[in-house]
Amino acid sequence: MSEKTDRTDRFMVISSDCHAGLPPERYREYVDPEYREIFDVALPIQIEATKAAAKKFLVDDINTEWRKGIEPELTGAWDHDERLKVLDGDGIAGEVIFPDGITEMNMPPFGAGISLPTEGVDPVLQWAGARAHNRWLVEFCQMAPERRAGVAITPVLWDVDEAVKEIHWARENGLKGILIPSCWGKQDAYHHPKYEPIWSVCEDLEMVIHLHSGAAPMNDYADHQGMMGIYISEVVWWSVRPIWFLIWGGVFERHPKLKLAITESTTIWVPDTLALLDFRYSETHYAAKLGDYRAHLRRKPSEYFRACVSLGASCMPRREVERRHEIGLENIMWGSDYPHPEGSWPYTHKQMVESFHGVPDAELRAMLGGNAARIYGFDEDALAPLVERIGPHPADFQE
Repeated sequence: MSEKTDRTDRFMVISSDCHAGLPPERYREYVDPEYREIFDVALPIQIEATKAAAKKFLVDDINTEWRKGIEPELTGAWDHDERLKVLDGDGIAGEVIFPDGITEMNMPPFGAGISLPTEGVDPVLQWAGARAHNRWLVEFCQMAPERRAGVAITPVLWDVDEAVKEIHWARENGLKGILIPSCWGKQDAYHHPKYEPIWSVCEDLEMVIHLHSGAAPMNDYADHQGMMGIYISEVVWWSVRPIWFLIWGGVFERHPKLKLAITESTTIWVPDTLALLDFRYSETHYAAKLGDYRAHLRRKPSEYFRACVSLGASCMPRREVERRHEIGLENIMWGSDYPHPEGSWPYTHKQMVESFHGVPDAELRAMLGGNAARIYGFDEDALAPLVERIGPHPADFQE
C-alpha cells in the first residue's frame, strides 16, 4: 500500500460530546454590563455551590487524584492551544462543544450550566448567563471554525421569543445547535403549542437541538446513603423522556427536517424504548378506551426517531457497539467527553479499539465521524489534511 493511500485511508473522527467553559471569574467580561454588579455578588456563592455539588456527587472522590500530572492538558477546557494538542493526540479532527461544569469548576454563571435548572434560579439572570457563555463560545469556535461545532445554551422554558432571537443570533455567529433543558419542572412540557416557533426556527436554520445528560429532580436526592445509585439509575431516563413528548406531540410530524441529538445518555435503551413506543402506536386495541390518540401521526414513533434523532454516544462501550444495528447505525455519533474523568481521554485510542475492533470500515467511518459530519455540516474537505495527519488507521481496529 502506498504512503498516500495509507494516509488517506485514515478515519475522520468527530467527537459528538466535548465540553468547554471559562474559569467562572472570567465570564464577567461577557456578561451584559447591567448584570456585572450582581455577577460579582453571585460569583463566590456559585463557586461554593459548585464545590458542594462536587462533594455531593462524589466527584471529589476521584477528581483530585485523576488530575495529578495532567493539569496542563485539562486547561484545554478553555485554552485554545492546549485543547488542540489534546484533540490531535486523541486523533479527533472535529468536536461538538457543550458547556462544562463541576469537573473544572467552570460552569457558566447564574444557573446557566448544562442542567439548566428551573428551581432556585432567576429566569432573567439565567438568560444573562447563557448569553455570556454563548458570546465566549462564538469566539472560541472561531479560533478553529472547521473543527468546532458550538452548542448555544438556550433556557427556552422561560421566554420563547427570547429563545428564537438567541437561536438566530447563534446561527448568524456560526454556532451549530442549541441546548435545551431536559427537565422542565413546573414549566410547560415540549408538546405545548407555545414552543412551535422554536421548532420552526431550528428546522429552518438547520440548528440541532440537544438534550444532554445531567439533569434530574434534585429535590428528590436527599443526601443519604444510596443517593448516587438512585441518581445514576434514572438520570438517563430524564434525558430521554422529552422524546416521547416530541413524538406523541407531533413535533417531528410537523417538522420532518428537525434534528435532535441526545448526548451522553448511553444508547442501550433505544431498541426497547422504540419497541414500546411502536407497540403503543400499533396495538391500539389494548388502549381502545382512551380513544384515538394517534390519528395526528402518519408514521410509527420509531420512524420519526430514525429520521430526526441522533445519539451522542459518549465513550461507546463494546456491548452497545455489538447492538449498533438495533440502535441505528445512521443515528450513532461517537464522543470522547473531554475533559471529564468519565470520558475516554487520555486513553482514547485504547478505548476506541476495545469498543470497535472488528467492525467493518464503512460502519466504523459512519459512527466515528461520518454521521456527525452530516448532522452538523462539518466540511470534510477542510478537515482532510488534518485527518491524514492525526486520524486512526483502519488496521488499528482489525481483530
